[in-house]
Amino acid sequence: MFSLFKNTDLPSFSTLFNEINADMGNGQIWVVVVFACLMLAVHAVAVLGIAGTFHAIDQVMTRRRILGASFLSYFIAILLVIAIHLSEIVIWTYICVALKVFPTNPQTFYFAGEMYTTVGYGDYKLSEQWRILPIIISFSGIFAVSMSGAALYTMMGALLGHNNQNQNPRSGSGF
Repeated sequence: MFSLFKNTDLPSFSTLFNEINADMGNGQIWVVVVFACLMLAVHAVAVLGIAGTFHAIDQVMTRRRILGASFLSYFIAILLVIAIHLSEIVIWTYICVALKVFPTNPQTFYFAGEMYTTVGYGDYKLSEQWRILPIIISFSGIFAVSMSGAALYTMMGALLGHNNQNQNPRSGSGF
């Protein structure tokens, strides 16, 4: 397998990084990368807040033996998580509009949504300076959805844990 690389002159990491950075030719992209990291941090805090609130409500409702309220709070948690993701797609749309990536706002919204969800259905022509933008948006969407999925999984585990009292409801086990 490594014999494949023997006759190839592989660049060092710094050379590769410098070439890609020069190819982008756009210092704004680093601001976008920092913004994506901040958006993920805010997403994590929001999802933790939703999950923590759900678990607090679930404990109170379980003690009072009002099990239907736990399912209702789970449904509300799902709606809140969906709202957060839609908000992030709108935020990416505004970022792309501000950067003038596309000529129309609807095209920008569809692009942001497709990249965030990694659907990749559209055939978008980006200028060379924005070729890395889909990668950044896709990574932010993948990580945000992963965080949300993990939180919803623990909440579902708590709901299913009501049927089996020997398991820790926060462990997510019980499936």
